[in-house]
Amino acid sequence: MRILIDECIDERLRLLFPGYDCQTARFANLAGLKNGRLLDAAEDAGFEVLITVDQSIPDQQNMAGRRISVVILCGRTNRLRDLEAIVPAAVSALCSIGPGEVVRIQ
Repeated sequence: MRILIDECIDERLRLLFPGYDCQTARFANLAGLKNGRLLDAAEDAGFEVLITVDQSIPDQQNMAGRRISVVILCGRTNRLRDLEAIVPAAVSALCSIGPGEVVRIQ
């Protein structure tokens, strides 16, 4: 499974998803893209999941028909140490998430 880490997240988070092809937006040359343009470019690049902290994506984007799914990390803060605590739940969600789905992890 190919996972894209949104640029608003500490890049070291990718190291917490061993066994997955996990890249940051900067490394994948997708930095600077927002909202629908990021989702389009990520799909075109073959990513299956976007991991982000942007909780507004479901309200701003129609995910119906998308090949990519979104995992939203809702930690106490967006700092790595707070997100690290909810990564196990995110990894678990990856086992069952389908295309076009949005899952919030708290």
